[in-house]
Amino acid sequence: MISCLKGELFHKAPEKVTILVNGVGYEVFLSSTSLEKLPQLGEDVFLHTFTYVREDTLTLFGFADTDEKAMFLLLINVSGVGPKLALSILSGIRPVDLARSIATRDITRLTGLSGVGKKTAERLCLDLKDKVGLIVGGDEDLPDFSAGSQVEGSKEKDVISALVNLGYPQSRAYIALSEVKRRFSPESLAEMRVEDLIRETLRSLA
Repeated sequence: MISCLKGELFHKAPEKVTILVNGVGYEVFLSSTSLEKLPQLGEDVFLHTFTYVREDTLTLFGFADTDEKAMFLLLINVSGVGPKLALSILSGIRPVDLARSIATRDITRLTGLSGVGKKTAERLCLDLKDKVGLIVGGDEDLPDFSAGSQVEGSKEKDVISALVNLGYPQSRAYIALSEVKRRFSPESLAEMRVEDLIRETLRSLA
């Protein structure tokens, strides 16, 4: 799992870049928002990344900050929303504004985003309304989300609490936990003790 990249910005295109790391060029897809934050060609760049693996493909998606990555991970877990659509959504709205639109069920704002129809907008609100507060928990304009509503299940809640107590930001803790939940089957996760889940999540943060 490639969770971040630091290297030379070698090539830039409308939807992707190539980052040269120790002589190896990594092709990374980004939202237009993250693209705008990149330095000039030839300069050093750092990106948070997510490795999307399927039987016939391995694709890297990049993010300028952890809030965008965390929102991306939430989006791709919604039925019917793949990585390309998630990037398209994030190209048209900041994570904090997307969180606010979902939390307040602003269907009009959501359907104004590229590729988002009414059914997709309603699904985003239904699936993510209790989770988006964790991404931008410090934003004063968002409804107050308690820890219990942000993470499903007592074990997940305990993991987030433990990582926060260790000094990790909530957004990074949720990203790491989401990556662990993608690596293991629901059956394996159900059998894990809290300590095991914390250990696996810490490995994702390493």
